[in-house]
Amino acid sequence: MSGEISLWRNWWVGCSIGLLLLLAALSIMMRSGFGLTVLGDVTALLLLGFATGIMLLNAWQTQGQTRAFWALISAGFVLWFLNQAGWTWIEVVLRRPIPAPFVGDIVLFIHIVPFMAAIAIRPHHPSEEKKLYFSTLNFLMLLLWWVFLYMFIVFPDEYVLLNLPVYSRSWDRLYLVENCLLLLSLGLALASASGAWRRIYRNLFIAAALYTLASEAINASIAKNQYYTGSLYDVPFIACVCWYCWAGLLALRLRPECDPVKATPGRWIGLAPRLAMLAILSLPGMGFWALFFDTAPPQLRQFRLLVTLAAMLALGFFVFIKQYRLDRELIRLLQESQRSYENLERLQSQLVQREKLASLGQLVAGAAHEINNPLAAILGYSELLTSNVSLDTDQLSMARKIGQQARRTRDLVSDLLSFARQAPAEKSLVDLGSLLQRARKMEALQAESKKITIDIKIEPNLPRIWGDVNQLFQVALQIIENAIDALEEVGGGRLEITLGREENELVARFSDTGPGIRDPQRVFDPFYTTKPIGKGTGLGLSATYGVVQDHQGQVTCYNRPEGGAVFVLRLPVVQKPAVALGAAPG
Repeated sequence: MSGEISLWRNWWVGCSIGLLLLLAALSIMMRSGFGLTVLGDVTALLLLGFATGIMLLNAWQTQGQTRAFWALISAGFVLWFLNQAGWTWIEVVLRRPIPAPFVGDIVLFIHIVPFMAAIAIRPHHPSEEKKLYFSTLNFLMLLLWWVFLYMFIVFPDEYVLLNLPVYSRSWDRLYLVENCLLLLSLGLALASASGAWRRIYRNLFIAAALYTLASEAINASIAKNQYYTGSLYDVPFIACVCWYCWAGLLALRLRPECDPVKATPGRWIGLAPRLAMLAILSLPGMGFWALFFDTAPPQLRQFRLLVTLAAMLALGFFVFIKQYRLDRELIRLLQESQRSYENLERLQSQLVQREKLASLGQLVAGAAHEINNPLAAILGYSELLTSNVSLDTDQLSMARKIGQQARRTRDLVSDLLSFARQAPAEKSLVDLGSLLQRARKMEALQAESKKITIDIKIEPNLPRIWGDVNQLFQVALQIIENAIDALEEVGGGRLEITLGREENELVARFSDTGPGIRDPQRVFDPFYTTKPIGKGTGLGLSATYGVVQDHQGQVTCYNRPEGGAVFVLRLPVVQKPAVALGAAPG
């Protein structure tokens, strides 16, 4: 790539030097006249047209901030080309001298503004993503500010009350300030960039510096009545356009957006908003000067005051729109931060829960097998005792109690082993709606006997999920049984089960009218239970939590303000087609 760029550079430098030497020689040998005018105007017009095409091609082949940068550069060159086209039309086609004042001077003055706006985008900092409307507002505010300066300083002596010496002097000074600010902006961008962008900024800076010098030389010669089109004063101008062309060609070859660089943000990053605020605050000061200290005729003073008032209203409107957009963006960022914080809290809670389950699983796996052997002996001997007819009533009662407690201990150990088992289950496609319907039917008889109504609402055409049908069925049964136990405490009630889709998840909600949950934060902790002794082990919901986590889902619970508890089960839908379909147990 470097060798190819060097070849291109040598070719372009050779052509440019040859063109400049030819123009310099012709300007010396030829007298001022129509032929030299045609040569100077057409050469400048063709070169500016070529430069405009290069910049437009850069904008076409890039994207994002880089495209916005080259689009604004292209806009500046289009204005520059239009000014030169007007100049050429008058001198070459109409064969008239350029009038004073020339309407193209306004276009020439404004063409620098898109260059400044392009540099303000800072495409060499890819991390600084900017919304399109912010870039547009910034450009409009910058354009309005420079239009105001032109209307306030130059325009009154140009069209309100013609005064050619004052107009020329004001235009030259303001244009010099504008070009110097462009050079300052390019210098700051050059200092903060590296890699391909640094090379591009360096060439743009050199071209802008050449133009500033050429423009000042031409303006000085015009003031001394020494300038004519095609003279030696045009050679530096042609040189700057050639250098702009090389900067555009270099960007086409380097493709800086495809080669991101680590640009270090400079200390001047906050300078732009401060300058913008200073510019806005200067409007009342300029109006105050025009009202009390301006020595110009009243007609000019009145015009300047009207221009200041119009600029204040327009800039105030843009500031309001920008602040409104910034407030909206701030609210969006705050909402995203809140969601991120909530997700972080949920992930932290899940991590703590997983650590608890892992620790408990290791403990249970080592102890449960050791407990089972003596427990089996206790159960066997208790059954032998209860079948012995020679025992009296008290002895039989005691033997039955021993058997009951042994069976309870056996069930507890069985739950522990099931809970601690880490082997992955076989998974298939599961119709969660059908599974919930079957779980409801299984618990319906028990619920009716306790004056509990179970309603279920399932959205049609729901997608399947990927999971172990038996484990998920046990999850549904566990949540329903918990709700039935809670409703039994208040003498009955209603359990409503709903199933629907939210984005890429199926969401099942189990909402009851019971007394609620005493401590929702601990309900999934192992051995946590509020049931009477002998009725619950405190492992059902912990096992449920583990199963749901294994299915890449979430299970949460909370209390309703009007009373009752809500369990929310979220499971991801199938993203890719699978081959097997699991059926819920009947």
